[in-house]
Amino acid sequence: MTRSPATPLPPPKARRRLRETAALTQTQLADRVGVTPATVRAWESGRTTPRGRKREAYAKLLKTLAEEETVRAPEPEPEPQTEAKLEPEAKPQLQPEPQTEAKPQPQPEPQHQSQPQPVAAPEPVALTPAQAFDALYAFSAPALVRQTFLLTGRREQARESVERAFQAAWEHWPEVARDRDPVGWVRATAYEYALSPWQRLRPRHRHPEPPPADPGDRTLLNALLRLPPRHRRTLVLYDGVGLDLPETAAETEASTPATANRLLRAREAVAGRLPALADPQVLHRRLAELASNERLRAAEPPTVRRGGERRARLRTRAAIAFTVALIGTTALTVRTAPTHYEPPVSPGQAVRGVPQRVAPGALSDEELELRQKLRDQVQDGPERLSPRLE
Repeated sequence: MTRSPATPLPPPKARRRLRETAALTQTQLADRVGVTPATVRAWESGRTTPRGRKREAYAKLLKTLAEEETVRAPEPEPEPQTEAKLEPEAKPQLQPEPQTEAKPQPQPEPQHQSQPQPVAAPEPVALTPAQAFDALYAFSAPALVRQTFLLTGRREQARESVERAFQAAWEHWPEVARDRDPVGWVRATAYEYALSPWQRLRPRHRHPEPPPADPGDRTLLNALLRLPPRHRRTLVLYDGVGLDLPETAAETEASTPATANRLLRAREAVAGRLPALADPQVLHRRLAELASNERLRAAEPPTVRRGGERRARLRTRAAIAFTVALIGTTALTVRTAPTHYEPPVSPGQAVRGVPQRVAPGALSDEELELRQKLRDQVQDGPERLSPRLE
């Protein structure tokens, strides 16, 4: 029994365009397919793919919307070359005095000669991995440094976290280049490094950095830093970066209800300290202003790439050195280890009052003391007296 092949689906962007062209909301489309609006949002963003009966119903609905769009499309206008061909035939009818004596000679059409030839569009130039990485870094690094500053409240730690994230992206560049959202990949790595509990053990963490100059920015930053790390990250992603709830849940690796609960608690905590920020729109604007008011710098892309390559070389050399040391230790152990087993001599026992036979072995404490005493005494004693005859 063979399965029928799955119905092909258009790309995520094409699905969203078809829905918007048909003037349908995500809720209306979800009602037709029989799913929730969050599921439709995930399908259109490309995070998930429909399966089974939902896929068939979704594919049929998209096919219907595509056919309706084709029917509504206007007819193509006539090409300018057709007008140019009809123009010489219409000119003799507009002349008041046609010449009948001489036969008209066929002349070449000047319009086709003077008409500019269509120029082919230049093919896109393929970027090298280094050029693509530099373009991604230049596009997203400044914004990521400002966003990470909202999580940590430390300028240097935010810059270092983003650089470490981009170094990891350069090491895994084939994976990052094929990702649907490379910026999201780097952002998640930078946030994980910035919020790592090991940061508290660093000497830099013991010395506080100067707070923002504006009192309002200082109060807002203190309110953010008092939030738990998970709530703070959720608030920055949703109200600071502008992600929707499913995307925020996917990046924080939590369920959508748990993410919504964290977001509500974080907003309540911030609004309790700053009542003016109870409105989400005002909170979004204030977060953007707080991040923009700080002078945060980012290193150049070649510097980050060279730093990542240098760290990779150091790790490789350390792994090689550890492997060589392990092999040397194993070889030394094999060389010096005994090749056969020697059972220990069991202690003797007295049988019917006969003392046990002393076997060679380790000396007792008393025997060691006696031996040392004999060694310490003078070996050549007094001369022996021999009798003499008188």
